[in-house]
Amino acid sequence: MSQEFHYRLPHRAAGWRPGSHRGSTLGAGLEFASHASLYDRPDPRRLDLRASLRHPGGDWLVRVQQQRVGITVHVLVDVSASMRFGSQRTKLTIATDFVQALGSSAFRAGDAFGMLAFDARARDDLYVPPRHSRGMGSAMAALLARSDGGAGGVEGLQDAVRQLGTRRELVFIVSDFHWELAQLPGVLDALAPALVVPLVVWDESEIEPPTRKPMAWLEDMESGQRRTLWMRPRLRNAWRSAVALRRATLADLCATRGVRPFFVHGEFRGDAMSAYFLEAAA
Repeated sequence: MSQEFHYRLPHRAAGWRPGSHRGSTLGAGLEFASHASLYDRPDPRRLDLRASLRHPGGDWLVRVQQQRVGITVHVLVDVSASMRFGSQRTKLTIATDFVQALGSSAFRAGDAFGMLAFDARARDDLYVPPRHSRGMGSAMAALLARSDGGAGGVEGLQDAVRQLGTRRELVFIVSDFHWELAQLPGVLDALAPALVVPLVVWDESEIEPPTRKPMAWLEDMESGQRRTLWMRPRLRNAWRSAVALRRATLADLCATRGVRPFFVHGEFRGDAMSAYFLEAAA
């Protein structure tokens, strides 16, 4: 079952297509903007008799409303080899769960939804242009589930951002962010002034070291290199400290651009995502 969630923009959106977001366009909405002369805006249905009687010039006044509009939502999905790791379910599977939930949520909100994917480069074979369709999320999830992926890197994300274009009101970046973070602020600058939500997908076995076995056999998903570690208490503490440092570094880099990452461990929960947007709007 799709974990639908509610999202909103912190600012007014420009657009003409009716939707659920606060718009900057004057039209057939419910939010009052101002009064205007009936001669300037000849719509007797919106005549405000009380305001007209109080007007010192005796003009007939009509109510002018702000229209609610639909926006364009994009998701950028990391399909590199590291996303295919997982102790119970792979990180890419969790990413497809999110994409399906986002597709259902965008359709309900009246928004167009599109997808780009990347590993070491933008994946043109996984590109889906923005559309307003009930089944977009499921179609994108199926496309991701059948995909392959090689080595990853921030260069692939940068390539995908360049192909995104200029219309980008809301952008989700779904990745484990296991690449050089120093380039992340530049990516966020390139996406301005969109609302950007980094969705950080980590597996439980990445953030917590093995506790029962004294030996751990590790393999790099992208390079294929293998390594054996003797899991001493000191190494376990260093493992946890490195994870905490990585999380803090990622949060701090995002904060410099007014962005707050959303961390996913184990499974995606729509109610947690809704709470994320409610906290941002508070």
